[in-house]
Amino acid sequence: MGRNLGLLLGFCSLIVGVAVADWNILNQRMNKNGLNITLKNYCEAWRINVELHNIRRFEVVPEECTDYIGKYMTSTQYKVDSEKALEECFIYLSNNFELTGDGKDAWIFDVDDAILSTVPYFRKHTYGGEKFNITSFEEWVRERKAPVLEHTLNLFKDIKGKGIKIFLISSRGEHLREATTDNLFEVGCTGWSGLILRGNEDEGKTLQQYKAEKRKDLISKGYRVWGMVGGQWTSLLGLPKAMRTFKLPNALYYIP
Repeated sequence: MGRNLGLLLGFCSLIVGVAVADWNILNQRMNKNGLNITLKNYCEAWRINVELHNIRRFEVVPEECTDYIGKYMTSTQYKVDSEKALEECFIYLSNNFELTGDGKDAWIFDVDDAILSTVPYFRKHTYGGEKFNITSFEEWVRERKAPVLEHTLNLFKDIKGKGIKIFLISSRGEHLREATTDNLFEVGCTGWSGLILRGNEDEGKTLQQYKAEKRKDLISKGYRVWGMVGGQWTSLLGLPKAMRTFKLPNALYYIP
């Protein structure tokens, strides 16, 4: 009994020692310029720099920050940040938009983390702490259970009510059309003019290239794209652009 207790205490001491060592390494990294930076400060700085597009092409959320990112993406602050971004859409439309009546006024939405939330999926995968697995993600998509982002749905309905045609451009593959359509209808996102998904001809293209080409296709057909809403910078960048772009917060993953 005494020997077992000793081994257990020794093992616990080793674990604590490793944790302290890791924390000391992190502290050394975070105490530059005399700043006493906490782990929360570090993770918030990481999240903000993802949103600023300073941090790019990350495969996973830093292990020490997964809990923080998870709490943020399920927090009131995330909802307030998103609602503020979309409030700017309402202001922009109120001040700048007049319906032409020719049926060529258009708006573009992403699907994932713009209309449908992938947070339930990432909750099962350590909030971005695991490398993205397309197979497991598509299995989740086929369940058709992604919840709607209510603030985006409100904007969607307002834009539709103004007579603007709405196009959804997603990085999802064409083979997920039925599941995606069912999920969108289930959450009340109906009345869009087109759902554009990746086809065989889009294989090998970056997200930025793919989305820019689809925008070019719409513009070549005479559409005036008044705005875009997306959760990935690579969905919004590239030419041609919309007249205005609006980025929703999302530090869970990065699609190049």
